[in-house]
Order: sequence, then C-alpha cells, then structure tokens
Amino acid sequence: MVVFAGQGDPHRSLSLLWRADAPPPTRGTPGPKPRLSVDAIVAAAVALADAEGMAALSMRAVGDRLGRTAMALYTYVPGKSELLDLMYDAVHAELPTAHPESAPDDWRAPLTAWAGDVLEFYVRHPWVLQVSQARPVLGPHEYAGLDTLITLLRVTGLEAGVVRRLVGTLFPFVRGSAQTVADARLAATATGSSDAEWWAARSAALTELVPDFAERFPAVSGLETEGPVEPYPDQAPPPDQAPAPDAGMPYLEREARETFRVGLGVLLDGIEAARARRP
Repeated sequence: MVVFAGQGDPHRSLSLLWRADAPPPTRGTPGPKPRLSVDAIVAAAVALADAEGMAALSMRAVGDRLGRTAMALYTYVPGKSELLDLMYDAVHAELPTAHPESAPDDWRAPLTAWAGDVLEFYVRHPWVLQVSQARPVLGPHEYAGLDTLITLLRVTGLEAGVVRRLVGTLFPFVRGSAQTVADARLAATATGSSDAEWWAARSAALTELVPDFAERFPAVSGLETEGPVEPYPDQAPPPDQAPAPDAGMPYLEREARETFRVGLGVLLDGIEAARARRP
C-alpha cells in the first residue's frame, strides 16, 4: 500500500508542521485524563503505526489510544492526511545530524554511519516506507535529514550537481534495502511459513519440474555455484565498512543486509573514483 503525503490543506498542514500557529487553547476538564496536544496525538499515532502498521491508522484508533473520541482530536489536527504528515516528519527527528567539521579525506566513515543509521530508522518505523517520495512532506525534520546528507556529501568536494544526484541515489538505495528487511520480518507472519519452509518447498518443486535449470539459466546458476562474492577479495574489508549481518538472522533479512553492506561499499568506491577524476 502506497500512501501519498501532503494531501491536506497546504497552509494548515505546513502551519502544523512548522508550529507556525499558536496551539489551540487547552480545555480544563474534570477527571484524570491528560490534556491533549498536537505532540501527544502525533506520538500516539506513531506508536499505533509502529505496532500495527499503516492500515490500522485512523483518527478513531488514535483517539482510543488517548482515551478520547476522534472528534476531540480534530480541534488539534484537521484530519488523517495532516496527521500522516505530522507523523512522518516527527519520526524523522531520529535521523542523525550532520558534522560539517569533518575533514575532506574523512568523508567515507561518516557516510557509512549515516547509511546504517537511516537503514535502522526505516526498520524501526516500516510504515514510513509506505509514504511515497513523490510528494514530500516539507517539514523541518525531513529537511534536517536532507540537509545532513548534503552536508556529508559536500565534504567530498564534488560539484553541487553531482551531490544532488548522489542524494537521489543514496536515499532510494537505503530505503530499498530497508524495505526488503521489513518485508522479510513480515513475511513469516503474513504467510504462515518461515523462510526455510518456503525455500525448501519451492526449491524441491523447481528442481523436479525444471531439471535443466542450470543449462537454461547459466549466469544465475554460475553465481550460486561460485558462492557469495566479497567486495574486496584481495584484502580485509575497510574498517569503515558496515559490519556483516548476524548469521542468526532470517535468510532474507541476512541477504538484504549483506546486499546493503556490499552495495554501499561499491557506491562509496564510486564516490572516491569521482573525486579522483576532478580537475
């Protein structure tokens, strides 16, 4: 399910995101119920989406978590569209901040750390991956995350136009890796079978039904026969490279994390090569 942000009233949505308007007056009511606020509503909505997924999100469900009716929430947040924008931007406050003091030759380790932090951010909040990048939220924390990556990339000394395209490469790369990890964690629950059970059943059937598989698909079979290829076969991985995945992870998640580790190393090698080609 893909969800598009930015569907509420532009002025009202951006006012809430940037807290440009004064908060609505707090109503003193008898009883032990805590007073509502935009932040409290957003926190409850994020907790709901983290626990039950985007499909469970509704004003009524958020109200239930707060012990209030959905109508009580509308005084603070106009509707679900605006709430989604606020949730998306709020969790982006967890992203790392830039360190512009990094030396020109010390760009690889900070970028590696950034990519790992962002991957884990998406894994903590998999519903964020359902929010399309076609319509940005334009909130302060989303911009801060973008500013961080640009700052880290500018340390490389590459031209602004190249940095712009690298931003458009790195964010989708990390999101794609995180999506596979999130799907891997959901697959067993959603389908009722583990990775091992699924592959065992399908592999046995494929071997029986397509006995000439290796002859028909020699490139695919060749990769399997040769085994995993390390990104640095003649030397130990550099110290700033992301650590290898835990062998105890489910198969698909382990593969996704290894793909992330190797792919990130190749991307950073490409940045190094681009730096070397500068006049």
